[in-house]
Amino acid sequence: MAPATGTRYHFFSDNTASVCPELMQALAAANSGFAVAYGDDPWTARLDAVLSDFFGTRVRAFPMITGTAANATALATLVPPWGAVFCHPEAHINRDECGAPTFFSGGAQLSLLPGAHGRLEPAALAEAIAGWPFGDVHVVQPAAVSITQASELGTAYRPEDVARLAALAHGRGLKLHMDGARLANAVTFLGCHPGDVTWRAGVDVLSFGATKNGAMGAEAVVFFDSALVGDFEIRRKRAGHLLSKSRYAAAQLLAYVETGVWQRNAARANELARRIGAAAGKALLHPVEANEVFLDLGVSRREALRAQGFGFYDLGPPTLGRARMVASWDQPEQDVSALCAALTATTPHQ
Repeated sequence: MAPATGTRYHFFSDNTASVCPELMQALAAANSGFAVAYGDDPWTARLDAVLSDFFGTRVRAFPMITGTAANATALATLVPPWGAVFCHPEAHINRDECGAPTFFSGGAQLSLLPGAHGRLEPAALAEAIAGWPFGDVHVVQPAAVSITQASELGTAYRPEDVARLAALAHGRGLKLHMDGARLANAVTFLGCHPGDVTWRAGVDVLSFGATKNGAMGAEAVVFFDSALVGDFEIRRKRAGHLLSKSRYAAAQLLAYVETGVWQRNAARANELARRIGAAAGKALLHPVEANEVFLDLGVSRREALRAQGFGFYDLGPPTLGRARMVASWDQPEQDVSALCAALTATTPHQ
């Protein structure tokens, strides 16, 4: 849905936010002189070491510029064309990536499993694995599980949740991929170390996002086991995502981690979303554990907010009267205060 004319307050997506000053400064600093292309520059060369320190274990990291490319190339490395990926129906790889995981892998399928509030449930995964005809040539063969942190419904997996899913996956030889487009928001909410909810919990490969949290366009595919890198670099090149000027994506990722803006930006966006959720009262559909808020407003109340200049996306068919609102790292305080006041001014739709 395109922004309506007269929109004054933007809660559409954290993708609409600006680039934070620290990362813009890092881009400016990298934008001087010549640097060897295709990742052989000093910035990209530092990425493994810096992200290894960030996660607390040795990693191999590859800069990307879109989350879709990061997810799809990572999964294509883990999953053969005849493979299957277990994920939640609301997962970004299912809802919003136009079949990219299937395309990049040459045919792998997504197998959708349920879970409350956007989180894949261990019981559902256990049941699917137990009943799957492994070895049957007539059926795609599971190769990976993919989870989204924070989930597409704004909730966070606890480390123990991830560990249970990882144990089930690894028990049948499947790899665990994490779509971390909003990993910073989840880690900040959980108050844990980044390693606690990734590799220590059993995640094999991570799509590490920064774009939604202050970067211009900087993501990374992070392998916690270097043996899994396999043919990833060739796949990335063939897919058109080997960056010739890799230093600019790498410089952003380095600054994102080293300056601590990943946590500062996420903490602010989370707090703003929490305030919106608190103002929404009974209209709240899911716990607010990151920077997204999901509301059941009713059609008339939803459209009344739009008439006041608030911009946001519908959640599901417009006739449901549901809305998704996202707080960004640089959201003006007055915008949030205005939205909270508008939400509390009328009785939530029942």
